[in-house]
Amino acid sequence: MSVSLPLKHITLIGVGLIGGSFVLDLKRLGLVERVAGVDLSRDNLERALERKVIDEAFTEISEASIGNADLVLIATPVSTLPQICRAIKPFLRQDTLVSDVGSTKQSALAAFESYLPEFLPNCIATHPIAGSDRHGALAAQFGLYQDKKLIITPHGREQAGGIERVEALWQAVGAKTFRMSAAEHDAIFAAVSHLPHLLAFAFVHEMFDHPDGQRFLQFAASGFRDFTRIASSHPAIWTDICMANKNSLLGLLSGVEAQLAVLRDMLEKGDTAALYRYFEEAKNTRDEWLKGQ
Repeated sequence: MSVSLPLKHITLIGVGLIGGSFVLDLKRLGLVERVAGVDLSRDNLERALERKVIDEAFTEISEASIGNADLVLIATPVSTLPQICRAIKPFLRQDTLVSDVGSTKQSALAAFESYLPEFLPNCIATHPIAGSDRHGALAAQFGLYQDKKLIITPHGREQAGGIERVEALWQAVGAKTFRMSAAEHDAIFAAVSHLPHLLAFAFVHEMFDHPDGQRFLQFAASGFRDFTRIASSHPAIWTDICMANKNSLLGLLSGVEAQLAVLRDMLEKGDTAALYRYFEEAKNTRDEWLKGQ
């Protein structure tokens, strides 16, 4: 699918890795003429202007920052979506598309329905599956979405062609697009993204809490680094995500607790054969997953 005409104007709310990388590629491809950035940090906006991620900068939502937009892309922590939807509502044109990039989609659809009911046909909920522990305008990069997945979670009342237009933009920057319900999305990403972050934060916190933790860390190397990389992710972003998807996470945490109990039992019994099988099954599962990547 291709985009027949470039967008004249995108307003990016929250100028960081996810939204910034998206508009960088759209600009490189000639698929958007002008990008306005809205961000609370003047310093971040200055960096975005210097790197040509955006063409104009605003520190607040207003007629000037929103009124010309063909697409408003909201790339801020998921907990901010309701207040942003409320704020942009007075300045939206009837034909302006509104989209988000948040990691929880039931909360996104609820915000669209509650705060932009008249514009709901223009609201397209998406989640690009790409990221980093870096954030801010300096993290934006070309090619971030090449061969990455992009999830769209329809609410069923989108305008004709609205999903396809947003989908085409993401496909243009290299993403492979998929559609699923918001509930299915949240269950899947609780398991493969949100829970791993919780576990990484928990393991590093074990070092923080342990009386000998600092001594342990003096000898930590690549295994510790690789396992805990995502514990360097932004605390505000992940607090929001985990609270928005807490019901899915609570069930998964119970499963992790059960797995730890199995491991404890094997160790206490000295059951070498069972522990080997456990590790082997986990290794084979991961190896098969890697083959499909």
